[in-house]
Amino acid sequence: MVTDQRRQEIAAGLTAVRERIVTAELAAGRTAGSVDLVVVTKTFPAQDVTVLVDLGIRHVGENRDQEAEPKAVALKGSGLVWHFIGQLQTNKARSVAGYADVVESVDRLKLVGALSRAAADLRSPDSPLRCLVQVCLDDQPGRGGAQPAQVAEIAAAIAKAPGLTLGGVMAVAPLEADPDVAFARLADVAGEVRRNHPDADVVSAGMSGDLEAAVRNGATQVRLGSAVLGYRPPVG
Repeated sequence: MVTDQRRQEIAAGLTAVRERIVTAELAAGRTAGSVDLVVVTKTFPAQDVTVLVDLGIRHVGENRDQEAEPKAVALKGSGLVWHFIGQLQTNKARSVAGYADVVESVDRLKLVGALSRAAADLRSPDSPLRCLVQVCLDDQPGRGGAQPAQVAEIAAAIAKAPGLTLGGVMAVAPLEADPDVAFARLADVAGEVRRNHPDADVVSAGMSGDLEAAVRNGATQVRLGSAVLGYRPPVG
């Protein structure tokens, strides 16, 4: 049961974030509403996600399969678009392909194959699994992502894989680095992908601390969690 206070907290956070996105769009000379919001709901309960649905949110993101799957089941029929945004092991590909609409963290050919086999088996031909190539913008391999020189090959593999469709690219800005520099590099990579795959126009970039830089550099969606939902409970 969600209390009225919690509903008000979520509504206030969402209003502030939406205003921040519009301000960033206009400052960048872009049309208001050109950037989609993905609310990252990891560690928050399904009840909070239900409130987001009531407030008009359509896209939510999760990064742990063991948490995401039961939430997706609980909210089946809500009209949500589920984004899997965490690092994904191939042995979890089948599970994720069963409930996610978008996998944003595809960073190697082996994962493309695993997702393709699962999606072709579990999903109807008219509902392919949308995949983004995660691009590494720094030298921190623990955060995941393909090196920019590898992106074209991975994108091509997704584009021709049964059960999958290529959506575009995703990245996380390096820690303690200028996000404008990082996201400008991502924009270059995204442009190269679009030259070969014109429909792959998603650029997923920007979180609570750097969404303005992401919007300045062409992000089509931003991923925010705590700015909307508040303090994130610890993972058990």
